Amino acid sequence: MQTDAGGPALGLDFGTTNSVVALGTRGGTPELVTFAAPAETSPVFRSALCFWQDDSGKGLASDAGPWAIAEYMEYPLDSRFIQSFKSVAAMKTFEQASVFDKRYRFEEMGQLFLEKLISHAGGKLDTRPHRIVVGRPVEYAGARPDEALARTRYDAMFKGFGAEIHYVYEPLGAAYSYATRLTEPATILVADFGGGTSDFSVVRVAEPGAARRCTPLGHAGVGIAGDRFDYRILDRLVLPMLGKGGAYKSFGKELEIPRAYFADFADWSRLALMRNRKTMTELERLQKTAIDPDAIGRMIAVIENELGYPLYDAVGSLKRALSSGEDAHFHFAGAGLEIEADVTRAQFEGWIADDVVRIEAAVDRALEVAKVSGGEIDRVFLTGGSSLIPRIRQIFVERFGEAAIMSGGELTSIAHGLALIGEQDDIAAWSA
Repeated sequence: MQTDAGGPALGLDFGTTNSVVALGTRGGTPELVTFAAPAETSPVFRSALCFWQDDSGKGLASDAGPWAIAEYMEYPLDSRFIQSFKSVAAMKTFEQASVFDKRYRFEEMGQLFLEKLISHAGGKLDTRPHRIVVGRPVEYAGARPDEALARTRYDAMFKGFGAEIHYVYEPLGAAYSYATRLTEPATILVADFGGGTSDFSVVRVAEPGAARRCTPLGHAGVGIAGDRFDYRILDRLVLPMLGKGGAYKSFGKELEIPRAYFADFADWSRLALMRNRKTMTELERLQKTAIDPDAIGRMIAVIENELGYPLYDAVGSLKRALSSGEDAHFHFAGAGLEIEADVTRAQFEGWIADDVVRIEAAVDRALEVAKVSGGEIDRVFLTGGSSLIPRIRQIFVERFGEAAIMSGGELTSIAHGLALIGEQDDIAAWSA
């Protein structure tokens, strides 16, 4: 990027699953940056990285987004595919990711991701904006997330831009985007369901032309969203085939196979990183003492054959099918493992029932912090991919009524709104 103090504001929705960029247009509608990816041109850039050994002998080569997927699909055994790495931003336990013989800190992966995103933008991001507004979750993903640590890592990730960097809650970006549709004052609840977190903001929207169109009233979030729903599917359909719930022998006793292996396997941000010498040696030893060694062998085969992305794709396909139908078929095959299962929407909703309870509690907290009752909410704007899950939508229909529910731009509304916020004079009122 080249510096341009008079350049437009840039809104960046750096998401767990997908990232989207929008450029402000000086009072007009922000322009979504599109990427001419191998499969299709789209404003949605997958938040993923792929690494492989450079044929020239200069070390590791890499790419990001749809290009990372294409590289992995062509050479799965010779690459390392990492997705959902945003989910480790606030984890103290995450220090470095081992990729082949190199180690990457979170901010290094983030910098590399941004570098590749800019290079694939067709020149649209070559001029540095005067201000960059980055979306951040209300509550970060992970057990006991460290917000200060995440902020430090984000600052290091974005320092190379050299422009003003502001962080804004992701649902506030969606709120500002949705406010452009309103022609009269309203109190709105924005529910943003991403890959790693579910975030909620209550915003009061003034009439068009008001000096301050939007006023944030309160926020809440929970580290449960699309990736957690994926885990529930894996836990029921896949992990039992890989040894979960099984045992191994040690000094004449039968002990449960450590659950940490299955937690890592079912976490998209960590699955690819299991393919390292230490972990694979541990699993090979475990296989020799396991009551069902074939199950551990299947886990080893999936990891060794880099089948994380096909597994993710199979889980995502099932989830999408259950959003539009009452039942769907799950199919996954690879490395000697084949799983076929018919799943009903009712079954899936039972698997995520505890997660839904925690999401509902976060909605209650947002209303409490904002000091408004459910009856004072005029509109509910649902955004993010998991907002399309019928059971998630039902939470808000039951509380606020079908007529109050609005949606649209599920994957792009946050970036659109962040770019609009970036053009405001008083951006401090929005910064988190």
